[in-house]
Amino acid sequence: MSRTAQIIRNTKETQITLSLDLNGGEIDIRTGIGFFDHMLTAFAFYGGLGLSLKAKGDLEVDGHHTVEDVGICLGQAVKEALGDRRGIRRFASAYIPMDEALCLAALDFSNRPFLSFDAEMPQSMIGAYDSCLTEEFMRAFAVNSGSTLHLKALSGKNAHHITEAIYKALGVAVREAIQVTGTGVTSTKGVL
Repeated sequence: MSRTAQIIRNTKETQITLSLDLNGGEIDIRTGIGFFDHMLTAFAFYGGLGLSLKAKGDLEVDGHHTVEDVGICLGQAVKEALGDRRGIRRFASAYIPMDEALCLAALDFSNRPFLSFDAEMPQSMIGAYDSCLTEEFMRAFAVNSGSTLHLKALSGKNAHHITEAIYKALGVAVREAIQVTGTGVTSTKGVL
């Protein structure tokens, strides 16, 4: 079963092309923000996803537009690739440790967008990546994928470790939630 999507987004602030395969494949990420590329690569790897992403944004301003718009595009791609969501497990969660940091991602591909984000970032910058942008990315992803997403840092003193554990936890949860385990819609309502 093909579960793919291609998204193109061109605005005055960003130009993004994205190809997603929920069944896996090559990972090639280029956003112009090194740490963000690293996070998206980790997300795709632990999510078992094939992801090709090229983003050019107004980085002379800052990374906000690029990070948020990538979240929009990735969310739209997941929503398109899931189709009617028939047969998917739907719910998943993952705890991921990274050194002193421990983070939780709990996910429901419910088609009811919501984000709960509880992760204080002790340092404001991680290389050229503003650590507050993690929440912006996750909000854009949750809204555009139609997912209920809870993210929580249970411990951590290093923003790099906290952020990486969050992206990896999301990847692991996505991998489990998108598994096809049946033929019907996983809902007592019969529709998602």
